[in-house]
Amino acid sequence: MTGYKNEHLSFSRLSRFETCPLSYKLHYIDKRQPEPGLPLRFGKLIHAVLERLVREAVDDERSGPLSEDRVLALYRDGWTAEGLTGVDVFQEGLEILQRFVREQGVLEHRNVLAVEKEFRLPVGPFTVLGYIDRVDCLDGETIEIIDYKTNRQLFARDEVDSSLQMSLYDLAARRLWPWVKKVKLTFWMLRHGIRQQTDRTPEQLDAARAYVETLGKQTETATQYPPRLNTNCSYCDHRSNCPAYADALKGKREFLCEDLADLEAVAREREEVARLAKALYARKDELEGILKTHLKDKDELVLGGVRYRMFATTTLDYPIEPTLTLLVEATGLSHEALLAKLGAVDKKALDALLRSLGKKLDKPRVSLLKAELEAHADKTHSPRFWAKEVA
Repeated sequence: MTGYKNEHLSFSRLSRFETCPLSYKLHYIDKRQPEPGLPLRFGKLIHAVLERLVREAVDDERSGPLSEDRVLALYRDGWTAEGLTGVDVFQEGLEILQRFVREQGVLEHRNVLAVEKEFRLPVGPFTVLGYIDRVDCLDGETIEIIDYKTNRQLFARDEVDSSLQMSLYDLAARRLWPWVKKVKLTFWMLRHGIRQQTDRTPEQLDAARAYVETLGKQTETATQYPPRLNTNCSYCDHRSNCPAYADALKGKREFLCEDLADLEAVAREREEVARLAKALYARKDELEGILKTHLKDKDELVLGGVRYRMFATTTLDYPIEPTLTLLVEATGLSHEALLAKLGAVDKKALDALLRSLGKKLDKPRVSLLKAELEAHADKTHSPRFWAKEVA
């Protein structure tokens, strides 16, 4: 395939090409009809409701808390239009939107610069087209770019700090609002009630611009579009037209290491198995999700000679003071002695507390506090295998 020209670039185009060239070809070159799965349709619905909700407040010049009644009305209309089904999914979406209203608190319409703002950013011979979910004005020289995410997992810190999407938003914002001196970049993780924030240096923005131009040229000069199996394959909107995904679900292999002393062959087979495993585990999770949905209304399912049930597992967390009081009475040991033996702070809870402190204390103070806490922590180390493709 040669001679293809992009009518424009976008983050979604570039991301699709990076993730899987075959998916890019099917979507943009062959123009196959996409078949978006539930996660994509669900995310689209949540974004549409939030856009409408905030835009109405801005257009009506209203300041104050957003309306949960209005959220429900918009969500119902969008749910029907999108053709979604399932009370569990409906409830999940409603809870996400209600949490957003609570976390947003008072919305001052004057502080919202834009909602679903279109931009066209020139990058070399290309134009990058995009839409920013929301832009807030923080002060006379600072804006905050907000991108809503319905991801089930939070981004790793390096993913936030290197996000090409956010780099493009930063570049576009400085072009749209030339008076801006500082740009705060925020992923609002709607399922978690967390805002993952970052910013960009001039050097990072220059690198992002150069990378987009480089990747854009690759999309137009590519002659082959190989599939790349990954954990997102089971959600791909073109998976039904992907022979690699079909082969992966059948466990089809292209290479088998015959000499285990040949490390090159060992590594090659290991990477092929790893790619297959990613696709298969994602498919397994998808299939289990369907079975779990049906088990909500039944005690068990017997299918294909296999019995499926749901079991509740219980974890116990013992509050410090009542627990120590009972142990002191039972053992005769002192409060201090028992606390020294049993006392520990859960890392996940501590990290959440430090994140909340980051909104009240300055960043250097929080970093120092974290370092001081880590100095007192007991560390254990275990060997872990690690592998990453070489750029």
